[in-house]
Amino acid sequence: MPSSHTPSDTSSHSTDTRLSGHNLLTDRAVYQTPFYYQFLIGVLKPLYRLQVWRRSHKRDNYQQEVAQRFGKQYPPRPAITGHSNKGVIWCHAVSLGETNTVAPLLDALLASGYQIWLTNTTQTGFARGASRFADAIAQNRMSHSYVPVDTPAVIETFLTHVQPIAALFVETELWANILTKLAEHQIPSILVNGRLSASSFKSYQKIGAVSTSMMKNLALIIAQDSDSAKRFRQLGADSAQIRVAGSLKWVINTPKIDVEAIDSDNLAVDAKDASAQMPSKKNALAKKNELAKAFAIADRPVWVAASTHNGEEETALSLHQQILSQSSLANTLLIIVPRHPERFDEVAALIEKTGLTMARRSLDEAINADTQVYLADSMGEMMTWYTLANVALVGGSLVDIGGHNPVEPASVATPIIMGRYTQSCQSVVDKLAEVGALYQPNNKFYRPMTINSSNECAKSTVNHQYGTDSTDDIALICQQLEVWLSDLPLATQAGQAGETITVQQQAVLTRQLAMIEDVIERYCPKTLDQEIL
Repeated sequence: MPSSHTPSDTSSHSTDTRLSGHNLLTDRAVYQTPFYYQFLIGVLKPLYRLQVWRRSHKRDNYQQEVAQRFGKQYPPRPAITGHSNKGVIWCHAVSLGETNTVAPLLDALLASGYQIWLTNTTQTGFARGASRFADAIAQNRMSHSYVPVDTPAVIETFLTHVQPIAALFVETELWANILTKLAEHQIPSILVNGRLSASSFKSYQKIGAVSTSMMKNLALIIAQDSDSAKRFRQLGADSAQIRVAGSLKWVINTPKIDVEAIDSDNLAVDAKDASAQMPSKKNALAKKNELAKAFAIADRPVWVAASTHNGEEETALSLHQQILSQSSLANTLLIIVPRHPERFDEVAALIEKTGLTMARRSLDEAINADTQVYLADSMGEMMTWYTLANVALVGGSLVDIGGHNPVEPASVATPIIMGRYTQSCQSVVDKLAEVGALYQPNNKFYRPMTINSSNECAKSTVNHQYGTDSTDDIALICQQLEVWLSDLPLATQAGQAGETITVQQQAVLTRQLAMIEDVIERYCPKTLDQEIL
């Protein structure tokens, strides 16, 4: 992070000065936030300050966090370099998932000559933003801070310092006072990758006047799907404000693993080399086979339980014990990758209690013939495990988290299993299920692949024993694991179908980028941009 600077009007012209007096092409009306909302935010502000203290006061960056959230100090604005500068775009991503989702879009905006100011709400989101964009921050092409609290004075200070030409909000994180202030300054606010689930829609309906003001103050809503678009309209957005462009979750955020960076003697991965792209001539199956050889497990079925949360590791271990009880799958290896590093030791203790033989990545313990569970307690290697596995169980879906993005395993041709809680990525889940690349119990879109009679038999066993409307999700998941691990050619075919549709969906990034730039051009045409510079 750059050193903190106190926000000051002297660093550049204020937002009002910069934009006042110009005949903007989209001089929109401002919808004021209801009084009761402003009153409530004022009452809650000191309580929020206390919450931040309780959560963060033992952290080294506590003072920095408080200063940024409450408008006392911010990093300097991104530097203006060369003739390609187009202005600063503020992007707010709540936490880890939203930061990962929007990262490819921010990469594209940076490459187009924009500077970025990224804000996060959570500690995990902030840490991810700092690591994911470390180079851009170090090069002063991006600045990074915690999001300001939703009070007019703090927001005014933030906007005066940052001077954004546009503001992006990822998925559903909207704040009424922020949107009102942006509208007052004629700064276009854009909801990217907009998603509004049925439950979130009901919550927004309870504060109807606030929701309407937010919808009206948005310059553009880029919705993931038609259902979300419909709900945004019902909250008060005009049809002219809404575009449906698909989900950015399809865009690959994490570079694929370089198998050649694996040292087969100690299984160490150089972090910089591991993030390099594989040569294009190597297909996903070739990468998978080479990685299996490097880890000396080429003759074993492998499945990964990835991005797991509390309660999911127990389920994965129980499933694995059932898999191992079958003689044909007795040498199967389970790789467990907990979502949060602070739970690594907790999960290790849980594995030990099962009596299963474990090796730990953090201890550089090799996988040998007796290893039944490999605890991947490391950071930044998720694509290694997805590439290595024959089947991936994606976490956050067995417990009510919302499901983590299944596109990463799909991008390396690994078939996917998810539980019922996939509300955060349901449209992606359904599309992958349609082509047989993702199994979710009782998903009406799922179309199983069949390439031989043994799979037909196994699949009919699932339907006969549990029925198509079974509520025993774990039993169904276990059956599907057995189907794919027992028939690796079938698993490969399912995985390749997922890889194909993932490639086809990459155009969503181009669509959303074009929509954003169109709005910026209408609000801040090139003549105004040049005058500002």
